[in-house]
Amino acid sequence: MNIDLSGLLTGYLASISLIMAIGVQNAFVLKQGLKRQHLFLTAFTCSLCDSLLIVMGVLGIEVLTNDYPVLTQILQWGGALFLVGYGLRSFWSVFHPHILVASLESPGKSTKMATLLALLGFTFLNPHTYVDTFLLLGTIGAEQEPHEQIFFMIGAIAASATWFFSLTYGASKLSPLFKNPRAWQILDTLMGCIMIGIAIGLVI
Repeated sequence: MNIDLSGLLTGYLASISLIMAIGVQNAFVLKQGLKRQHLFLTAFTCSLCDSLLIVMGVLGIEVLTNDYPVLTQILQWGGALFLVGYGLRSFWSVFHPHILVASLESPGKSTKMATLLALLGFTFLNPHTYVDTFLLLGTIGAEQEPHEQIFFMIGAIAASATWFFSLTYGASKLSPLFKNPRAWQILDTLMGCIMIGIAIGLVI
């Protein structure tokens, strides 16, 4: 089988343009990088989940949501509640920035299981993940010729891995800046607004 560079490039560019948009998943990944907590687990989990959704979308699993609209409602309300919870947690952190500053000095404070569960929540309880990664990329991939779809998926998955590993490890280099409590207050305020805003948008 010849390598289809056009399919690879199409998948890579389509994926990276969607994944780079500011959202709750990227905000959480950024925070993990700044705290230098479980960097590989964070980047690998996000990349793996994205890969699964990309493959499922391209292969046509989006038909399931058309046949069972109740799944969309469950996603909508479940995702909204999850985002509100983490949004309120971010606002709480605004008034306790010293805790996060201290966590930079003790990166093992958060357990791997807690991090993994949060990442899975931000991925599979976030309807925007399904819209971007599952439906949009799936639709673009499904429009490719059958022999091009495999290369589209490879390109899209490569873009996801590139982004999440770059964001996680790149953010870790900014940790010295976030030893200032004011920096954490600004970041948590922005994260809280993003999460609550998306949650309101979902229910409206």
